[in-house]
Amino acid sequence: MSDIHILIVEDELLIAKNLSRKLKKLGYSVDAIVSSGEAAIQKAAEIKPDLILMDIVIKGEMNGIETAATIHQQLDIPIIYTTAYADDDTLQKAEATGSYGYVIKPFKERDLHAVIKIALSQHKQAVKMRQLLAEEKVINENKSRILSMASHDLRAPLTTIQMSAELLQLKADQEDERKTRHFKRIQNAVTNMNQLLEDVLTLSQAEAGKLDFQPEPLDVIALCENLIEQLIPLASQQHSLNFSYQGDFFLGYFDESLLRYAFTNLLTNAIKYSPQGGNIRLTVTRNNQQVTFQVQDEGIGIPPEYLSKLFQQFERAANVGNIKGTGLGLCIVKQAVDLHGGEIKVESTVGVGTTFTVTLPLITAAT
Repeated sequence: MSDIHILIVEDELLIAKNLSRKLKKLGYSVDAIVSSGEAAIQKAAEIKPDLILMDIVIKGEMNGIETAATIHQQLDIPIIYTTAYADDDTLQKAEATGSYGYVIKPFKERDLHAVIKIALSQHKQAVKMRQLLAEEKVINENKSRILSMASHDLRAPLTTIQMSAELLQLKADQEDERKTRHFKRIQNAVTNMNQLLEDVLTLSQAEAGKLDFQPEPLDVIALCENLIEQLIPLASQQHSLNFSYQGDFFLGYFDESLLRYAFTNLLTNAIKYSPQGGNIRLTVTRNNQQVTFQVQDEGIGIPPEYLSKLFQQFERAANVGNIKGTGLGLCIVKQAVDLHGGEIKVESTVGVGTTFTVTLPLITAAT
């Protein structure tokens, strides 16, 4: 007896018997023949065949396509349709149920055998892929949990170090520049480590599909003005931070925390990678149902060979020198933009500057 067990769903008994005979001749085992959708669902759940050959036009209240959709959802058994004709509309409906092909009546043994082999192979690969995705999901969830625990455990000593450095600096001789310089280094190192922890944790949540996306009514102009105000202390006297906007703006639905992270990262990078100073501009433009944000600088620029991997993890251009960075920020920015259904592009010339353009859909009502 064959290892491949098949259920035939066909309301013409003569056609069903003929099909069964051909399948057995090809080496398959036909476990049952039924003539209605309701009987097909019941029998499929009972015998759990390896494959179902489903006539599109059958008895009962459900046609073959509706029956196949139910079986696919409940039992995940591969289904091949059998039909006397195959118009485009019928085939589109059939494809939507997750079928593995179809054969035209009258059946030719060679075509029947080929379609069955392909269907079984594709289903086997689909099952394997789902298993791999499930395993990967578990791995990512475990990684996210471990990183969350590590982040929590590391933040406490880092906070202690930072507070201790601040207290020692206050008590130190104000004229001892060497001590002051070392205290500043400690504080900068703690700040960088905290940022690294935050970036790794956020990226891990994004990869595990757990990065929260909670759009609420938001005044993007007020947000941008606030960001510029907060970042002015980080810029040197050689930097000039400017914000402008064009078009009529009102409340749109955005995730404020994600946008705040994204544009803080882009503006901070613009400052950081413009060590000689220069103009840094944040421009916001509304065009119908889109909002476009541009962050421009006059910094060191990005080498052309690096642009294609700009948003990958831990990637940093060769010309950054000693400028500190985690190599994770832009990857997270891309995740934030994707969650909004937007797009991010970059144009850059080495030694001239860089422009990041973020385009987001403007949604003005809750969905």
